[in-house]
Amino acid sequence: MPYTYESYDVVVIGAGHAGCEAALAAARLGCKTLVFTVSIDSIAMMPCNPNIGGSSKGHLVREVDALGGEMGKNIDKTFIQSKMLNTSKGPAVHSLRAQADKKDYSREMRRVLENTDNLVIKQGEIAEIYVENQQVTGVRTTSDAVYPCKAVIMCTGTYLKARCIYGEVSNNTGPNGLSAANHLTECLENLGIEVRRFKTGTPARVDKRTIDFSKMQEQKGDERIVPFSFTNQPEDIKKEQVSCWLTYTNLETHKIIMDNIDRSPLYSGNIKGTGPRYCPSIEDKVVRFSDKERHQVFLEPEGNYTNEMYIGGMSSSLPEDVQYAMYHTVPGLENATIVRNAYAIEYDCINPVQLKGSLEFKDISSFFCAGQSNGSSGYEEAAAQGIIAGINAARKIKGKEPLILDRSQAYIGVLIDDLITKGTNEPYRMMTSRAEYRLLLRQDNADLRLTRIGYQIGLISKQRYDALCEKEKMIQLEIERLEKTTIGASSEVQEFLSKKRKHIVAIRNYAC
Repeated sequence: MPYTYESYDVVVIGAGHAGCEAALAAARLGCKTLVFTVSIDSIAMMPCNPNIGGSSKGHLVREVDALGGEMGKNIDKTFIQSKMLNTSKGPAVHSLRAQADKKDYSREMRRVLENTDNLVIKQGEIAEIYVENQQVTGVRTTSDAVYPCKAVIMCTGTYLKARCIYGEVSNNTGPNGLSAANHLTECLENLGIEVRRFKTGTPARVDKRTIDFSKMQEQKGDERIVPFSFTNQPEDIKKEQVSCWLTYTNLETHKIIMDNIDRSPLYSGNIKGTGPRYCPSIEDKVVRFSDKERHQVFLEPEGNYTNEMYIGGMSSSLPEDVQYAMYHTVPGLENATIVRNAYAIEYDCINPVQLKGSLEFKDISSFFCAGQSNGSSGYEEAAAQGIIAGINAARKIKGKEPLILDRSQAYIGVLIDDLITKGTNEPYRMMTSRAEYRLLLRQDNADLRLTRIGYQIGLISKQRYDALCEKEKMIQLEIERLEKTTIGASSEVQEFLSKKRKHIVAIRNYAC
């Protein structure tokens, strides 16, 4: 028989990147919060790529930080390489990306959660969400423990009825062999929620000691490190960085894949879920881009204290023997030992058009959903939705209007608006091209756009808000100074231009 335990204001289902931000936001806003996870050791786990940020995703992380979230602070503590991408283009598309020490990232986020007031972590699986008169009233675990609550935030990631597949091997588990959440889907469907089946994947991990790096191109981090969090200065987080490495597939790689394409569950029909168009498996790349003779492959360290290397660009669900054969054709990987096989993962998620802009279900009051549960992909997209869901769950309980960011205010606004108005037929990935106001929504001005909002909500301290006001004042003073400064055809100006003439001519010739 179910047994009722103490009640909470907010219950968060899942402690991935969405769940962590949701739980922290709700707790920091004064709500008694309980977060459930299938394994406490999997808090903020990185089951796929060992990095935070990237093109457009770096914008999201800085926006989460500007609102008072944790992801930016956490990666600043635990990165092992940092690089600003797209610097050859305009500042609107510059995006920060950092390699993380995966274990440190998870461990540090867990430490933050465990030491946050109003926040309790519980290992367990939710089997049912109680709803009365279209209002959430509580949750029940698979062990029949009932926790009454005022709001629920579902952040189940890729765990709902998860299935990991490579070749003919199919395991009913979540990422990295963790338990899948097999009971909640039925409850969602009974509540009238439309559920979909999506798919994503991850490449193999190989032993660093078996890689020949002399056949690869070294990829170093930036000399001047730009922090993700606006609370940090470059000198505060400067450290010795590790290198990543670039190599390529070749025609031999592609032949092995095509010769065994019928053994891929993507093409045999064994995988039913829809995969991400913008992050295809290596077999998808070879089939769809048959004119390409090679594809980039990045070797990325998983951390400072492990020999595991992530093979970026070669996710796959091919059988184990084919994986060994194709990886061994890549320069530098001829003798590589696979530590973890590549695999695809299928999982249940919802159709996000069932949500309001606050990420609350339209038909069920105080029931919110965030992250890959909404059909998105990526740690950063998840964190962005998580902080908004956490903020709005707390505001709902306190009788306040929800926070809904406009498309002109933030990439977060674009992300959520796309999901709830257009829906998605594949795992949604944020891209700069999706933001029509991207020239204004730069990663370097996220604080100017959003920190005042974070302060008004209650997630930004007075000290940080005062620093923002001082920054705004200094910017305004400089604008006024420039408006009043005139450079005429004086002798000093002419002399300066004459000295610089050869540089001007060189620039003109280059432009032509």
